[in-house]
Amino acid sequence: MKHYTYSEARQNLAELLDSAKRDGKVRIKRRDGSEFELVPITQKGSVLDVKGIDIDISREEILSVIKEIRERDYGYRKKHSK
Repeated sequence: MKHYTYSEARQNLAELLDSAKRDGKVRIKRRDGSEFELVPITQKGSVLDVKGIDIDISREEILSVIKEIRERDYGYRKKHSK
């Protein structure tokens, strides 16, 4: 972890941020002795990001299943809409 004085941090902000990103955090020390850590925020993926699974099914098979479901649903709605 790299240490900076407050003055160094102010003068070299871009370098400080790069260092925090690369090393995980940097420490900044003020003249009065108080210290602070700058930690990068890691981006979490979207809740909609899910790992795919290999189900070994072709595009044509998927489309066929969708078509079958739509036809079945249309027939059901037509039969029960009266």
